[in-house]
Amino acid sequence: MQRHDIIKKRIDHLGNVIESRQDGVGAPKIEKPLQRHGGRLDHNETYCGSCYGAEVLDDACCNSCEDVREAYRKKGWGLTNLDQIDQCKREGFIQRIKDEEGEGCNMNGLLEVNKVAGNFHFAPGKSFHQSNIFLQNLLGFQTENYNISHKINKLSFGKEFPGVVNPLDGAQWTHQTPFGMYQYFIKVVPTIYTDIRGRKIYSNQFSVTEHFRDADVYPKPPSGVYFIYDFSPIKVIFTEENKSLLHVLTNICAIIGGVFTVAGIVDAFLYHGHRVIKKKMELGKHR
Repeated sequence: MQRHDIIKKRIDHLGNVIESRQDGVGAPKIEKPLQRHGGRLDHNETYCGSCYGAEVLDDACCNSCEDVREAYRKKGWGLTNLDQIDQCKREGFIQRIKDEEGEGCNMNGLLEVNKVAGNFHFAPGKSFHQSNIFLQNLLGFQTENYNISHKINKLSFGKEFPGVVNPLDGAQWTHQTPFGMYQYFIKVVPTIYTDIRGRKIYSNQFSVTEHFRDADVYPKPPSGVYFIYDFSPIKVIFTEENKSLLHVLTNICAIIGGVFTVAGIVDAFLYHGHRVIKKKMELGKHR
């Protein structure tokens, strides 16, 4: 089970946020939409769009492009002829895809998952499950030219605590080939941090390795950026505490003792050196 409050923003090639728009508003309309029985909508007739063979029930209706796509997803079918889907043509779906060419996206938020191995990823299309198999609907995307260049501003597993280092903060990678999959393999280590007042912070640290899969391998990997994480069986505990007075006094005595020892060594060296020089000077006078 996963819960999240992910916020996604469209950005241009310079990283500037593009003003969001409501889907479906201002889309071109056809005066008489195509009915599921094949004819055009007549006056005073209730609209019931065709699902193009993907109906679950005989009287099911698909009144929008998204309805048709969802029906195909539930069937596990691929939908490649968008230009022939009446609902998609009326809503200008294909034109919206073309208008978004060259754009990127910025994502931020929190994702809550169970403490078991798993993954989260950023990829084109819409994900869905069919017969317990994860699939992606890549409808409307030319994935062979999909650029997965990315920058990670911040990524952490749990609350922040003093001294924590997140190795992927500020990480950046630029896509050079026309297609591929970039993977981060993350090992998450549960951590408990106890501050000087006894308050505990339950969090995690992690280490990471990176790997890029090119399109030359078979089977061809789905394009995107994938974060594959697993939890370590060990736990790290940090405890912050004050040093006792006895410990401080012991350190002070050790420092003072060290100073006296070094001073004694230096004094002995100077004393014996002075005596040797003095003797040589006396021998020179007697000659």
